[in-house]
This record gives sequence, C-alpha cells and structure tokens, in this order.
Amino acid sequence: MTRGRIKSVDYWLLFMLFLVTVMIVVGGATRLTNSGLSITEWAPIRGALPPLSTEAWLSEFEKYKQIPEFEAEHPDMDLEGFKFIYFWEWGHRQLGRFIGLAFVLPMIYFWIKGYLPVGKRRKFFGIAALIGVQGGIGWWMVHSGLQEGMVNVSQYRLATHLGIAFVILGALYWVWKRARSGWAPMRHAFGVKRSALLAALIYIQIVAGAFMAGTHSGRTYNEWPLMDGDFIPSGYGVQSPFWRNIFENPAAIQFNHRTLAYIILIFAAWVIWSVRKKSAMKPAAIMLMMLLLWQVFLGIWTLLAVAPLNLSLLHQFSSILVFIAALNLMWRSRSAVK
Repeated sequence: MTRGRIKSVDYWLLFMLFLVTVMIVVGGATRLTNSGLSITEWAPIRGALPPLSTEAWLSEFEKYKQIPEFEAEHPDMDLEGFKFIYFWEWGHRQLGRFIGLAFVLPMIYFWIKGYLPVGKRRKFFGIAALIGVQGGIGWWMVHSGLQEGMVNVSQYRLATHLGIAFVILGALYWVWKRARSGWAPMRHAFGVKRSALLAALIYIQIVAGAFMAGTHSGRTYNEWPLMDGDFIPSGYGVQSPFWRNIFENPAAIQFNHRTLAYIILIFAAWVIWSVRKKSAMKPAAIMLMMLLLWQVFLGIWTLLAVAPLNLSLLHQFSSILVFIAALNLMWRSRSAVK
C-alpha cells in the first residue's frame, strides 16, 4: 500500500480510539448521574430522535415514573429534571450509533478500495462485531434495572458492558499500532509475559471498578488507609455463599479494589526494574508507573471526597490512560532485545 493509504487507515483508527474513549467517559457520567434508566425502551430507529413536543416529553416522563427507580431515587423530579437525565442517556445511545457507523462505513470503503490487507480483514470485522454486540449488551444492562424490585442496573451487567468497552478500546489500539507499523510480523518479545500479565491485572481492576460504581461502594468506608478502623473491614464476609461478597458486598468490593491496586503497583515496580536496561521498554514502563501512581492518588482522593461526579469521571478517564499505557508497554516489548 502507498503511504497515503496507510495514513488514511491510521487516522480512521485513531479517530475511533478517540470516540470510544469519549463513549466510556459519557457512559460513566450516565451511570453516575442515574440517567441510564431514563429511556425505558430500546428503539434503534425511532429512538434516534428525542421527544419533539411537550406531549411527547410528558409521555416519556410517565413511562419513567412507572419504574422502581423513580419512586426510590427521584420521587420529586419535575419535567426539567427528567430532561436532564434523559439527554445523558439519549446522548450515550446516539454516540453508540455514531461509533457503529463511523467504524463500519469507512471499513467497507477501505475494504472495497483495497486499503485493508487481505490477511488482516478479519480483525476489522471482529471489531465491528464487538461494537454491534456491545449495543445489545447495553440494552441487556438497562433492561435489568427496569425489573420489579430493581432501582439500579445489575452490577454484573454493568461490569460486562464496561469490560467489553475496554476490549474494543484495546483491540482498536492494537490494530492501530499494527497498521502504523505496516503490519510487520510480530517478533519474539522480551518481557512480553510480564507486561501482558500487568495489562491483565489492570483490566481486572477496571472491571472491579464497575462493581464499585454499580454497588455505590465508593460512598462507604470513606477513609484511608483503614476501613472503619480495620485493614480488613468487619463486614467483609457477611453474605452467603461467600463468593457473593466479591460481587455484591460493598465492604468486600472496596477492599478488593484497594488491595488489587497495591498489588498492581508492586508488580509494576518490579516490571520497571526488570526492563531498566532495555531502552525500548524503559520509557513506556516509567510512563505507566507514573500514571498508576496518579490513578491510585486519584482513587484515594475520590474515596475521601465521597465519590463526587467530577473526581469519579476523572478517575474513570485516567483508567483509560493507564490501560493504553499498559498496552503500549506490551507493544514496546516487541522491540526489546533479549
């Protein structure tokens, strides 16, 4: 391919990375403002437009009043307040539609024009499939919060939705790096296993953060380094069977999130030490460590401040930077000599 063709694909993938990053942040804002259940129907075509008349707005508001969340969390909400949360969710869904079109339409164009290498096209189709599946998972998540007795979406489905979002982000980043390199063959790498393990731990921590948000665990035990005066909170294992504590008990969820952060920091420090003589990896490792330290500091700050919206969103955005930095370290390991 000519350099111009490579740059076209390069810019397109970079733009998609930007869009998915925005989508993750907007999704976090939608969750943290309790806006996700404001639209009670999944209408892929008709839902592309918001209500266009007072009567239509009142109709949507009445639908929202019928779900458990309204009575539990917004019983005094007026129409203007409803419009605020509605537009967060509507914007989130619109951005999802735009991302799908922004990926699929250029992909078809580049495929027809021969800009996508024949042996690599399945990677692009795989990402397109993930984006489509993500839309269905989004509604599956919202639907869980519309059921009787539910005032929020299921934290399990929320974690699935966020986890897939980061899989899409990671796939886009990796394909972007491969495309920029001209699809050069992957080399046997130095330190690839340890950098991959570090990236996997960071990914698990991000999903654990979804359980924090889904159970409002960040608004409990708002002290550090102890939790209600103890290192391990007394309520850690109160639920039965025990495994439920990991996903449903705020005390256990927050303790696990804290503890995994410490483990990641220690492991990252070891990785930096192990690659200190590898010029191709050292800058990427140091950058990752700086972002991790910032992320831990930000997490503690958010916790002590009782998880305000601005700090919570900044914490989520920073997790994207940390994740990308971890993938970059994996990429850099390809150039390191044993």
